[in-house]
Amino acid sequence: MLFFLLSAFSLSFLLTIFIRKYAISNQVVDVPNERSSHTIPTPRGGGVAIVVSFLLLLVIAGTTGYVETRQWLGFCIAGVLVATLGFFDDHQHIAAGWRFLGHLCSAIVLVVSLGGFPPLEFFGVVVDLSLVGGVLACIGLVWLLNLYNFMDGIDGIASIEAVSVCLAGAVIAYLVGYSHGIIMPLLLAVAVAGFLIWNFPPAKIFMGDAGSGFLGLMIGGILVQAAWFSQDLFWCWLILLGVFVVDATLTLFVRLARGEKIYQAHRSHAYQSASRHYQSHKRVSLAVLAINLFWLLPMALGVVFQLLDGALALLIAYAPLAVLAWHFRAGQKEVV
Repeated sequence: MLFFLLSAFSLSFLLTIFIRKYAISNQVVDVPNERSSHTIPTPRGGGVAIVVSFLLLLVIAGTTGYVETRQWLGFCIAGVLVATLGFFDDHQHIAAGWRFLGHLCSAIVLVVSLGGFPPLEFFGVVVDLSLVGGVLACIGLVWLLNLYNFMDGIDGIASIEAVSVCLAGAVIAYLVGYSHGIIMPLLLAVAVAGFLIWNFPPAKIFMGDAGSGFLGLMIGGILVQAAWFSQDLFWCWLILLGVFVVDATLTLFVRLARGEKIYQAHRSHAYQSASRHYQSHKRVSLAVLAINLFWLLPMALGVVFQLLDGALALLIAYAPLAVLAWHFRAGQKEVV
């Protein structure tokens, strides 16, 4: 396993150097505007390094028996589809309708490869939604894919979230004896870590839609995969993703309530407001890391060790995050 991890990290790190040079020479650059959180033109598209290094090592791991064939094929097909769509969107804007269709197809491929969605227990009541559960899982993956894109708005935040959440998920899988649930989040974590070296504030390259959408879909797929092993793991992964889920979801509903077009670019997420307030991307991104490690991970461990019901723990974990997001004016108009 160490070979896989070192290879994924090294390949991601080196590919990011190459992609950065390509982006600069071909003017694939994010130029700051009134909706940007950065102030200097920065090359984008570095997420391709994550995609290539993760999927290549996943194929090797799958063909050597570390991951079930049907599952790694599903992750690869869905991942290539959403990353390709994001790559072209990074270079030339793609209409929202076509992006949604591509995202939905990717989610369907992944859910089908994972066998649908398992029954879950809510406050002691087991609910098996069967086909409806699979449909809801696809919708959930599309939302997770897009919210990850929405949350990739300041230096390092999306990369730090992926690394910390995946490492925590791998630790939890180990604690519950879910050996097949360790390799994939670890591979994703180290692939992102190789890119993070270049994306850490102040970022030398941005992830772009090819990377952010890919990460959202892959993490969502790992969540569904884990849910089949144990419903506690389903709640754990949702808890670990709390910062991104709460900020993006609350921002969406507030903007909808204000009658805004949700597909238009903006910078009204709580994390963006916080970065302006503190005049630092680094402080906010590291604050997300601290929340993940010292609040969300302990809550997830409480579920694993049967100290808390999964659904109840989710509510407890999300409540202060919602208060924090509201404090930083999630979805509200920017105060000038």
